[in-house]
Amino acid sequence: MSKPIFELVDQLPTGGITVMALRSLDVIIPGQWKNIVGFDNTIREVTGETDPALVQQIGERAVTLFNDKSQGYQRALWLYQTVDSAAGMLGAAAIANRVGQDVGFLGMLQHLTPKPEKLQSIDLSVKLVTELVAFCQINGIPGDSIGDFLASLGDYSGESLMRMAALVCFDGLVPLGAGFTEKALNAIGGLTPNELEKNQTFKGVKDLIPGGNTAGKLGFINESFQSTRGWMEGFVSAHSLTQAGVVNNLSKFVDISKDKLDYVGAFLDISVKYYEHTGVQTLARRLVERAYAEI
Repeated sequence: MSKPIFELVDQLPTGGITVMALRSLDVIIPGQWKNIVGFDNTIREVTGETDPALVQQIGERAVTLFNDKSQGYQRALWLYQTVDSAAGMLGAAAIANRVGQDVGFLGMLQHLTPKPEKLQSIDLSVKLVTELVAFCQINGIPGDSIGDFLASLGDYSGESLMRMAALVCFDGLVPLGAGFTEKALNAIGGLTPNELEKNQTFKGVKDLIPGGNTAGKLGFINESFQSTRGWMEGFVSAHSLTQAGVVNNLSKFVDISKDKLDYVGAFLDISVKYYEHTGVQTLARRLVERAYAEI
């Protein structure tokens, strides 16, 4: 069991590479994401309540809900945390000795290995499915409800929309370029269950991906990506997103080198834990909304 939910929210970073990278996406979805840190702050922000006794009551109810194993909140948290650490695992070992420092791009360059396009495509697809399954866990619906997820994507806002923006930009556009949805679908389409089994990111979260055996899970990943492709492409065109534009914005916030594009993807993989960061914020918001409604 990880730390208590209130502790995770209290300990979210207020600065550092993850926060700066997310801030670089602010121009795309201005005003959507506030880096709310602290459990009590979240309660006040979400409910508008300031009475300390009520804030405490809401907080206690939210913690009880989170701790209830029959609800999906802990599983959703596990997904958000695991998909981030699994994706960055390959390069993380190389910089483990420098954790705690904000290591700049150039300082890490010698340790970075760009992922081949196919690996990056699988990562993108698995991360997308993780979002879908975590959404189902938080909302208490069956884990394979692609339709419900698609319907809700249209209403995504705040940190949830920021997480999808980061997925599209940092795991799609930056490493794979303009046709990233096409590339990813081709990669998953040509994948064998055996190859998927070897993927670090998939290995991390496979227990909660619907589909029974690996072949079934691969089918589910493919179907989920096919279904969400339109939303991702729509997001890219609605915000006129390009690889160069995203990298340019990023370079204003994070020390990266624009002429080493293939390395920027690897750098983001290792340094930017956007899934866990915004995932904890989403969970806290949902728990507080529900606790408040139930009091």
